[in-house]
Parts: sequence; C-alpha cells; structure tokens
Amino acid sequence: MTKTRVVQGREVSDADIELIRFLMVTNPTWGRTLLSVELCRRWNWCNAQGRLKDMAARTLLLKLERAGHIQLPPSQRTSPDASRTRHIPAAPAPSEPIHATLRDLRPLLVNIVAPGSDDARMFDGLLAHEHYLGHRTTVGENIRYLVRDRQGRTVACVLFGSAAWKCADRDAFLGWDRTARAHNLQHITNNTRFLIPSWVQVPHLASHVLGLIARRIRSDWQAKYGHPVYALETFVDRSRFKGTCYRAANWVRLGATQGRTRNDRAHRIKAPIKDVYLYPLIADFRARLGVAPSAENPSIPAREAKGQTGNTGL
Repeated sequence: MTKTRVVQGREVSDADIELIRFLMVTNPTWGRTLLSVELCRRWNWCNAQGRLKDMAARTLLLKLERAGHIQLPPSQRTSPDASRTRHIPAAPAPSEPIHATLRDLRPLLVNIVAPGSDDARMFDGLLAHEHYLGHRTTVGENIRYLVRDRQGRTVACVLFGSAAWKCADRDAFLGWDRTARAHNLQHITNNTRFLIPSWVQVPHLASHVLGLIARRIRSDWQAKYGHPVYALETFVDRSRFKGTCYRAANWVRLGATQGRTRNDRAHRIKAPIKDVYLYPLIADFRARLGVAPSAENPSIPAREAKGQTGNTGL
C-alpha cells in the first residue's frame, strides 16, 4: 500500500521519495538547488504566477531528510544570512528624535520596498540594528513596507511573509484540518516583523500604520503574487510586548503558543510563549479559507483599524 504524508503543504508519496532518491543517484554532481528546481519542474509545483516554488521544495527536502527518508548531498555553501546581515550598515537616524503627535506626521506615505533600492537598504539596516530579532534573508512570498511621515522621515517598517505552517489556536479557530490548512494557508500572511525605530515616540502611530497596511495589502498581494490573502496573523512575544497596538487595530487574540519550536519533536527546546493574533481582511474570510461559519465557529466581520487608540508598544 502506497503511503503518503503532507510535507510543506504538499502530499508526498512513497513514489515521490523514490523519485528524489533516483534523481540524486543519477545526478551525483547536483547540489540541493538543482535538485529542488528539477522536482518543481517534474511536479509542476508553481505559484499563481507560474514561478517554480524551488525554495518550498528545498524546505521539503530538508524536512524529508530530518524524518530519515532521504540523505541530501552536502550543502555546497554556507548560509548567506550570516555574511549578509553581518555587513548590513545601520540605517541613518534623524538629527533629532521624533517626539510628536500623530496629527503632526500625517499623512503617512506607505511604500512597497523594491529589491536593490535605497528603501531596501534602509529597511534592512533598520531591522538588522533596531529589531530585537534582527534580520535575515526572506524567502517565500513576502511584502516589505517602509512608512514615512509627511516630511519624508522614516517612522516604521513592516514585513509580511508566509503564514506559520502549524498553529493550534489559529487552526482550531478556523476549523482547519490538515487538508484544509494545506490548501488554504497561502491565503494568510504573517506579520513577521514590525518596527517603530527607537528614535520615534508618537502615540497611536503603530496601530495607525497597521490600519493603513490592512486597507491595501490585499491588492498589493494580488498584484505581486496573483492570488489574494484573506487574513493577517502575527505572534507577539508576551515577555517583551503586550500587543497593545494589535488590539487597538482590531486584531483578534486567539490564544498563545506552547513555547516550543517546529523542530522540537522531543519537547526539549524552550522558546518564548507568544500570543497569537488574527486580522480578517474581508467579512466572509471563513468561506474563502474553506471553512463554513457555524454557531460554534461564527464569522467575525473585518474591521478597518482607525488608529484612534494604542501606542507604539507592540
């Protein structure tokens, strides 16, 4: 009997694993990149715009190796993250800290960060030197935003990327089983970084920025990747932040993580407990995500964040 398992959102059968082994044996000079690209071609594994999902395939291969199904060829280079982030210059700070009211800064200008641009260098420098998690190369679908005030001063940067593969509280809230999650996860995006630089002290700014982005991200995502997103998620480290700006921007707290990592099969790795938040972008987000509303699992109408309350504490 052929066995299948779901890895990286894709069903992988015994025959698929045999194909991977065959490709490695018959192409001994191939590295992991060529192997992942060839798998995408054979599986016709593409995103909505027809681009090969080779980074997803590479992650799938790593997961199969950790599970003992395959033995990958040695990595041909070290991770680029360490060398890249080590030499990222800090973003220039303004000559004076920004202590003002939100009214003094508005209207804010929200720009999508283009690769290789001055905005990209500013964005990378801010996260590398100002964010407590630092910065690393972003893979998969993502959008980076840089926010400036009416004087052109940078006041925030925000990164949205791939949704968490598993999250017990989110999946329970949506009524997702494994199959529903695999089919619909691409329609949620994760706010993985949100930074108000240390020199910016403006009450209500953070929740206002979240509201501005919530109003435009569906069209931005559709334009870039050819498919929509119906909800936003984020994970707030409760040892550092209270999630004030997310609550002020009408995000819904669903619960908290268990303080484990995705690689913690032995339950030995301790990780910070994080509060799980979700923001529906449309009223019928459950139906769009493959879940019908019920009395036990009602729909929550999408609400636009007004930025009337909250502060810059995340």
